[in-house]
Amino acid sequence: MSVSGMDVDLGRRRPRPAAGGLLDAREALTRELADVLFTSFVRRDQREKGEQYLRGLLRARGRKSIRNVAAHVGGPAAEQSLHHFISSSTWDWMPVREALAAHLEQVVAPQAWVVRSMPILKAGHQSVGVDRVFDPCLGHAFRGQHAFGVWYANEMFSVPVHWRLHLPETWVQDDNRRRRADIPEAVGEETAEECASAAVLMALTSWQVPVRPVVLNTHVTRIAATVGRFTQAGVPVIVRAGGASPITVREPALPGYGVGPLGAQQVLAAVRGLGRRVEWIDPASPSRTRCDSVAVAVRVGGAARSGRPGRDGTREGELMLLGEWESGSHAPTAMWITNMASVPVGTLLRMTKLAGRARRDLEEVGEHVGLKDFEGRSFSGWHRHITLASAAHAVVALAGSGTAPHLADSA
Repeated sequence: MSVSGMDVDLGRRRPRPAAGGLLDAREALTRELADVLFTSFVRRDQREKGEQYLRGLLRARGRKSIRNVAAHVGGPAAEQSLHHFISSSTWDWMPVREALAAHLEQVVAPQAWVVRSMPILKAGHQSVGVDRVFDPCLGHAFRGQHAFGVWYANEMFSVPVHWRLHLPETWVQDDNRRRRADIPEAVGEETAEECASAAVLMALTSWQVPVRPVVLNTHVTRIAATVGRFTQAGVPVIVRAGGASPITVREPALPGYGVGPLGAQQVLAAVRGLGRRVEWIDPASPSRTRCDSVAVAVRVGGAARSGRPGRDGTREGELMLLGEWESGSHAPTAMWITNMASVPVGTLLRMTKLAGRARRDLEEVGEHVGLKDFEGRSFSGWHRHITLASAAHAVVALAGSGTAPHLADSA
């Protein structure tokens, strides 16, 4: 399988500005991104409000409610117009997201798309999608919204460019709730793992962006079917697996061959002695800590064994199980299944570490520019707010700072 864009070209990354120039860099980037992102807006006043909201997300301290955003870019007079711009206007957020992805492709060198879950805690009942949700990644239930973000990532940088809000059955099948939240008719019922997969596949199949590997860092139970969707679309993917994920060993010389479906952890326990040491740099560490793990890859198959060819010539049943043991660990610390059977083990392992980069940037940047802060009730309002919050995240990331993401009030 062809895996494009695996080498990070750090020469294309913008130089990190000196501390004294950080505010100027962010202001310049805000203007630059506004020119790029809002070209799909027909009306000039919409373009102006888009830039105004983006700047407010960067300036406001604390929770990025529309009221707080407006207070930093125009006061009470701006609040009503910005509320309409986010909650009731007609502009389409999808061209803005595609423009953001295309811009990042030009100015940085993404290695992969990372898909990760984002739980948004909420106590009320009116916000779109709010329910009691069990998140396997957290290991417990919470009350709130459950979204999946698609992040453009390399070892030094990650930015969310697309979002999909998972709507529980209690919302999808309730006509009154759908009407109040203005949920489009096309939005139907889906599992969380279907939601995560659909988010990135939609972007890759409808946007004018290169196909890069996908790191699907979320809980997946039907791994063979999920990987099969990506293979059929010609998209390289590596999916986090659980220890009980059923797989079939395909290599005759290895333990478990011919036995039938076995748990992923059971297979890896039998082949740990074949693992080799892999060095990697932790992209989630501010100091870029050098680490090493033992890793092994085993050719396996899952339930989807039809052998139907994908667009790039791969076949659905041809999978690779990747196991990792960090220092001192007896059980695997991470397990992944991929359709990139020809990619070296070290390259695959380093690719999975990009999930840590996205996690770090969500915590240090994304949550501070308002990714979780929309307080309205509508489906479209949620999507418009999080689209512009993603653009604010891009400004902070491109300016080269992971802390204090608000601009000075005087900027």
